[in-house]
Amino acid sequence: MNATVLLGMAAAGGLVLAVVGWRGTAVRPEAETVRPTPRWLLAVREILRHQRLVVGAVAAGIVAGVLTGWPVGGLLVTIAVLLVPRIVAPDRGARERTERIEAVAVWTEMLRDTLSAAAGLEQALRATATAPPLALAGPVRALAARIEAGERLPDALRAFADDVDDPTCDLVVTALVLAAERQARQLAALLGTLAEAAREQVVMRLKVDAERTRVHSSVRIVVATTLAMAAGLVLLNRTYLDPFDTGTGQLVLAGVGGLFGVAFAWMARIAAIPAPARLLQNPTTTPTTPTNTSAASREAMSS
Repeated sequence: MNATVLLGMAAAGGLVLAVVGWRGTAVRPEAETVRPTPRWLLAVREILRHQRLVVGAVAAGIVAGVLTGWPVGGLLVTIAVLLVPRIVAPDRGARERTERIEAVAVWTEMLRDTLSAAAGLEQALRATATAPPLALAGPVRALAARIEAGERLPDALRAFADDVDDPTCDLVVTALVLAAERQARQLAALLGTLAEAAREQVVMRLKVDAERTRVHSSVRIVVATTLAMAAGLVLLNRTYLDPFDTGTGQLVLAGVGGLFGVAFAWMARIAAIPAPARLLQNPTTTPTTPTNTSAASREAMSS
């Protein structure tokens, strides 16, 4: 029994050392701008931001390893405490993206209305900073500050698109950059069209989110049932799990836990919707837009 307890504590301690070692590794900013960060690495970074959760997960793993005498069981409990809340939690990122798109539509309409009052583009952009949409308050005010500081309007707009980090905003910024560089006449009409398209996208996303709620509910039920059954066997029918006390049993337990982990991750991936690619990805270079988007924008603004 003492050997199994020591093995459980050693496994949990190794996990802590791995976490500390990973946090001490610096990532070069230039590498992040060239290659997109993998989704699994973003998930690990999000977990490591919550140090209390990591400490609690390690403590739960140690307790589970001591009570059951299973080193692999302690490791599986640690991983479950870290990952299960992310699998069953609501997708706040999707909600924030929908709110951001709606804010882009409101801001675009504000800009359109200001331009319709015979105001210049820079003046209209500064005017929207007085009462911007809540989801875009920071980026819009930063854009106005860059314009006040004398920064070139195309560069300030590209920096604004990078702050917002949204494909719908990239379309609006592309139209504004073309207007700033080519002195377009029908910019207000184009902005109205883009705002209408953004609102239609918000309606579509709300419908999709409503359908995704059913999938999330199914995932929660499956995960909760599986964990409750495992905990019930450990607490109420311990003799049924005696074969896991051997070394071979620990290997089998690791395989079973890995299969369930892969299944849970697969269900979470099915329920998630990947974010679309942006048009303006690197603020240090001239943005590259699809040919049909640029042609449509130029035709609408020059007509």
